[in-house]
Amino acid sequence: QVQLVESGGGLVQAGGSLRLSCAASGRTFNISPYAMGWFRQAPGKERSVVATISWSGSTTYYAYSVKGQFTISRNNAKNTVYLQMNSLKPEDTAVYYCARSKLRYGSGSTSANDYDYWGQGTQVTVSS
Repeated sequence: QVQLVESGGGLVQAGGSLRLSCAASGRTFNISPYAMGWFRQAPGKERSVVATISWSGSTTYYAYSVKGQFTISRNNAKNTVYLQMNSLKPEDTAVYYCARSKLRYGSGSTSANDYDYWGQGTQVTVSS
């Protein structure tokens, strides 16, 4: 079975930090040739992009609301993508999902429709 598995979520006070990881599992499931994205969905809101990273890691995109606060990175040797989240705010509370782009060797997309494999999500709760 191939899948993406997120970890690292939890409860943190405002101003704190968390590092999310997204690991690909499955013998033939390789994320290294694919752009990856982190999305989040808060209660009552639509899923929205947080950050994306190209297959090589050379190109990144951040939603305006997290620019300068979050950092996306990847380690293709470990088949893993990360999201470092600093200076967390209560409005960052959401379920965070990682996703693999449909296209190989792309730079990433802000549209959820351009991703075909999704993790199960990890809850991030920021208390005030």
